[in-house]
Amino acid sequence: MPGTYRVGERNETLPEPTQFESKPFKKAKPPEPLEFEVVLTAESTGRQRKEGSVQVNIPGFSAVKLYCDEQTPVGDDTAPPPLAFMCAGIGFCLMTHLTDIYTARGITIKSMKLEQRVGFKTNLSNMRQLGHTTDGSMEGIETHVLIESDEPEQRILDLMEEAENACMAHFALRNPIPWKSRLVHNGEEVMAHEGLQKD
Repeated sequence: MPGTYRVGERNETLPEPTQFESKPFKKAKPPEPLEFEVVLTAESTGRQRKEGSVQVNIPGFSAVKLYCDEQTPVGDDTAPPPLAFMCAGIGFCLMTHLTDIYTARGITIKSMKLEQRVGFKTNLSNMRQLGHTTDGSMEGIETHVLIESDEPEQRILDLMEEAENACMAHFALRNPIPWKSRLVHNGEEVMAHEGLQKD
C-alpha cells in the first residue's frame, strides 16, 4: 500500500501457534518469581512485508497485530523493519522498569529520557549477488538514561542499578540464554538447532 505506514493495532484474536503449546499463565506467590511468555505468530504477506500477532500472556495484556517491512528497493517501506522493533523494545523495557521502580519507591522524577544506539554488521547488501552466504552480527549497544530529579544522587544510582537488574531485555543482552530454532519443510522437521540448554 504505497503512501501508508503502519506499526500495529489491537488484535481481537490471540496468536495460535501450531508447533508448541503456550504455557498458561500461573500467578506466583511472593517471593516466587512471576513466569510468563510472549507468544508471536507471523507470516510473510509479499516481498518483505510481514504481519504478526503477539501477546504477553499475563491477564490484562491485549494481543497486538504488528506490521513489519524493509526499506526500498527490497521492501516497500510500509512499516518499521525488524531491528527497529528489537531496539525499541530494549529501550522501552528498561524505561518500564525505571518508571515502575521510581513509582513504587516514591522517588520524585522531574523528567526521564532514554537515548540508545545499537551497532550491527551485515554483508547482505554486497555479498549475496556475488554468490556468498549472508552473515550478520550485533556489534554492541549503548544506552544513556537522562534523569532530572532533586533526589540524592545515590538514590538515582540505586534506581538505575535495580532497573538494569530487573530489565529482562537487558538480561538477555548480558547473559547467554537457552535458544532453539527449527525448520519445518512441507510438514517435516528438517533442521533443529539449540544451545545453552537449561538444566
